[in-house]
Amino acid sequence: MTSLTAYLSEIVGRAFAACGLPAELGRTQVSDRPDLGQFQCNGALAAAKIARKPPRAVAEAVVDALRAEEAFAGIAIAGPGFVNLTLTDGFLGAHIAAMAGDARLGVPARPDPLTVILDFGGPNVAKPMHVGHLRATIIGDSLQRLYRFLGDRTISDVHLGDWGLPMGMLITEIRNRRPDLPYFDEAYAGPYPDDAPVTLEDLEELYPVAAAACRDDPARLEEARAATAALQAHRPGYWALWRHFIRVSLAALDRDFGTLGVRFDLFKGEADVNDLIPAMIAHLTAKDLARRDEGALVVPVAEADDKQEIPPLILEKSDGGVMYGTTDLATIVDRVQSFDPDLVLYVVDQRQHLHFEQVFRAARKAGLSGKARLEHIGFGTMNGLDGRPFKTRAGGVMKLQDLIGAATDQAEARLTEAGLASDYPAEERADVARMVGIAAVKFADLSNWRMSNYIFDLDRFMRFEGRTGPYLQYAAVRIKSLLRKAADQGAEPGAILPPSDIERDLMLELARLPDAVAAAEAKRAPSELADFAYGAAQAFSRFYASCHILSEADRGVQASQLALSALTLRTLVQVLDLLGIEVPERM
Repeated sequence: MTSLTAYLSEIVGRAFAACGLPAELGRTQVSDRPDLGQFQCNGALAAAKIARKPPRAVAEAVVDALRAEEAFAGIAIAGPGFVNLTLTDGFLGAHIAAMAGDARLGVPARPDPLTVILDFGGPNVAKPMHVGHLRATIIGDSLQRLYRFLGDRTISDVHLGDWGLPMGMLITEIRNRRPDLPYFDEAYAGPYPDDAPVTLEDLEELYPVAAAACRDDPARLEEARAATAALQAHRPGYWALWRHFIRVSLAALDRDFGTLGVRFDLFKGEADVNDLIPAMIAHLTAKDLARRDEGALVVPVAEADDKQEIPPLILEKSDGGVMYGTTDLATIVDRVQSFDPDLVLYVVDQRQHLHFEQVFRAARKAGLSGKARLEHIGFGTMNGLDGRPFKTRAGGVMKLQDLIGAATDQAEARLTEAGLASDYPAEERADVARMVGIAAVKFADLSNWRMSNYIFDLDRFMRFEGRTGPYLQYAAVRIKSLLRKAADQGAEPGAILPPSDIERDLMLELARLPDAVAAAEAKRAPSELADFAYGAAQAFSRFYASCHILSEADRGVQASQLALSALTLRTLVQVLDLLGIEVPERM
């Protein structure tokens, strides 16, 4: 099915072509001035130079060519040559009926699906997830849902931080405390214990102590470096201990991501590409792209038209250690070899943009990225009420699980205040509170343009009115309730009729769905979907307040309004799903 704006663009494009002008000038969009028309085309302004006529004269010729079209109830010219269009109610009603009959709600699947890899989440082994991981996770998950909905082969990779000096720090800290463990006995032949000698809580305590010791004591730092080198050389005991770190961490990550409803296809980490690094460096060296600079091996990536200094990408430090840029470059090699992607999106804090620019340039110069477009999908910070990056009241970084718990508790309180779900079984009420809490947190993030910073205010996010996740959930639940009550009365959705004044605005709003999906994909911005969902919910609220569906005497009108309600519900549920938000059956 073609979107409404695409179909109108075809009609207006034919009118331009009939005037001897390029059909692409007929691109039609939702009007910026609804008081002048429902849709508008600005192509006459661009066509003026081609036609060598004033824009208004071009617009008049196009309008004359459109007079025969039955789709339009009104065609007018405004200003220097803006063509404003208003649809007939019959045309609009038929389009919405077709949308209701389409399994994809009028959103076309991509005719030539892409292979898309999304790199997001970015947790570190041996550390709990905290609020700093929230934006990457929520935005990345929404984008993976969007690309899957478009029909693309979509692969999500959490890209664990599981390699390098932090692992050596942990190994040596445990060795200093428990030298009796078999992992440190070079003569031990195995097998090593199946049970981990540490819990995630142990690792949370061990790492900051080890990091502080290495920072304060050069000898201690050297021990950690030596342990890191031994691990990377696959010393059996260190390798077995490291594998315990991974398993313990993955169990916690699965819990945290699962609570948010986020799933990954791959749980690869830096360690997975370690063996690719020597050949990659040899390739870069052979192509004369890598060179020594003060003992370090670097890839110069600056270009003549740079407006700011772009430092070289460091592959190896002077001591032979590799950097994040090295493993990120090797990860590109791995992804190209494994999946031959068309597009790779890195959903990472905007403050890392320079790093990714260096890595992407090195990959392109060396021919390592294949046909893939590499894009950094940056985002701003989540700040507290003081305008600074979000912290706990004690000034520390809040664990993600604690934030989710606080949101769920707040949702429970708000349900009580609103008198919702009061008589539900305890298990169902708890599930509703969980959905509402998660929706509040997710929508608060995704409703903002991703590059913007925003203030995290849980009290405001949890309201059941205004631009919030709970409001949208409640709007959908209210439609579910309406449809159940109608069914109890023997009334069912039927054929969608041409709209009256009551239904017209809601139909026009629902017809925007394909454009909202297209804009979200083009801008890599879930906020486009959040804007659409809020607009659709508001339009339904006005529609619902203006008619009396359950008491409507005209059965045909009632069936049409119920069908329009059902379409609104399907649309809201679909868009909220793309945002990673669940809708309860009732509230």
